[in-house]
Amino acid sequence: MIAQILAVVIFIAMFVLIVLEVWERHVITLGCGLLTLVLVFGLGMHSMGAVWETLNLGSFFTSHFWYTAGQSAETSSGINWETIVFVAGMMIMVEGMARVGFFRWLCMRLAKMVKYKVVPLFVTFMVLSGILAMFIDSITVILFLAAVTIELSQLLKFNPVPMILAEVFCANLGGSATMCGDPPNIIIGTSLGYSFTDFLTNTGLIAGISLVVVVLYFYLVFHKELRASEAAAVGSNQTYPDPSEAITDKKGFIISTVIFLCAVALLVTHAQTGLTVSCIGVFITIVTLIAAGRDALKLIKQIDYKTLLFFIGLFMVVGGLEQTGILKVMANFIGDISNGNLMLMIAIILWISAIASAFVDNIPFAATMIPIISSLSAAQGLSWHGR
Repeated sequence: MIAQILAVVIFIAMFVLIVLEVWERHVITLGCGLLTLVLVFGLGMHSMGAVWETLNLGSFFTSHFWYTAGQSAETSSGINWETIVFVAGMMIMVEGMARVGFFRWLCMRLAKMVKYKVVPLFVTFMVLSGILAMFIDSITVILFLAAVTIELSQLLKFNPVPMILAEVFCANLGGSATMCGDPPNIIIGTSLGYSFTDFLTNTGLIAGISLVVVVLYFYLVFHKELRASEAAAVGSNQTYPDPSEAITDKKGFIISTVIFLCAVALLVTHAQTGLTVSCIGVFITIVTLIAAGRDALKLIKQIDYKTLLFFIGLFMVVGGLEQTGILKVMANFIGDISNGNLMLMIAIILWISAIASAFVDNIPFAATMIPIISSLSAAQGLSWHGR
């Protein structure tokens, strides 16, 4: 009982501190994670086994961490190292692409294709935002796109706010379409054994329809304002930048592009090849660092270690709830109030998710809900891969 109370108190405190932004997120989750190890597992449970299971270091030495024959397997409880390794690998790959000017080149190339017309550029960047976010974290996509959008707005004399706002919406939709689009998707995919294709054929369809609606909406709302800017810019003797000027290293650019395309191909086919996302993450890390040569150390330093530490601490706290049985209690509660009705159960989970994620970070929420849904699935005799 003491262990359960401590686990709940630490979990609630973590959420409150994250929402209030008292300290940086990684400091909060790591601190709460260490408290979970010491107070919950040490003082409350007196269990080194729970500590070892939550740290989950042994997963590195299992074959299914690197390769799964046939259907993807669900991961064990505790720190999801598969997610950590994959996210770190993607960070290094993206930094390598940014180093050689890939993203700025791509944006400028598309701008040139639409002849630097503001309205076509507006639509093109929305679609580009959605497509890039399918394979790269949506925040990263927005950072690069927003920078180029502001640069082009100064050149073409238009208000960049509507375009950046539209890019944010489209990036969020694109990120929800695939397994590697956003951190919650990666956590869900690696924890429950979903593949890239599973996401694409389910959430991808919804995201695609939503993307079309969002593009049409923003076009109808802002096209008059943007056309006015476009008309005002007509006649001005403006010199437009050559996309090739964005490339800082031609050889590195070609190599980075090939690495990115290989990463996409490996992710799309990983269910067929049996390669796990952690294996793919390690592969693209090694290849990117080799290609970077002398700049390899710079890429390693550019990794967002705070995000990785945030994940590690988060998984430890959720592991405390799982080890003490709190998440199973919550799953049983949802099962009881739904009276075993599957549709009602799904509706409850969807509404809880929709409301809660409006106030709390969706990453810790997703990590918390996965064990609950797994318990509900087991209680109802359902299989994740029997869908």
